[in-house]
Amino acid sequence: MATEDIVITDSAEAADAMSATAQALRTYPLAPGNNVNVRSGPGTHFSIVRTLPAGSRVPIYCQCSGESVTGPYGTSSIWDNISNGQFVADAYVQTGSDGYVAAKCS
Repeated sequence: MATEDIVITDSAEAADAMSATAQALRTYPLAPGNNVNVRSGPGTHFSIVRTLPAGSRVPIYCQCSGESVTGPYGTSSIWDNISNGQFVADAYVQTGSDGYVAAKCS
C-alpha cells in the first residue's frame, strides 16, 4: 500500500490542515442511558438500520431538517448524518448547541 507524504510549508497551512483533521475526527456523545435508533432518513417513519448502545459517540458529517423529536436534549427537528444513509435525532446527541454544528446536508 503506497502512502503520500504531505509537505506543509508555512504555519497557516499547518493550522488549516490540523483544523480539518480535528473536524473530521470530532465525535459527540449520545445522551447517557439511552440506546439510540439510527434511521435511514431524517424521521421516525424511516427504517431503523441499527441501534447504538448507550455511551456511544458519533461523528456528524452534516445535518438536515426533518421530523421534530423530543429527547434528553430538548425538542429538535435537526437530524445528524453519522454515516452514508444513517441519521440520528439531534435531540439525543450532546452537541452543546440547539442549532446546527455541522454543514447542512445537500
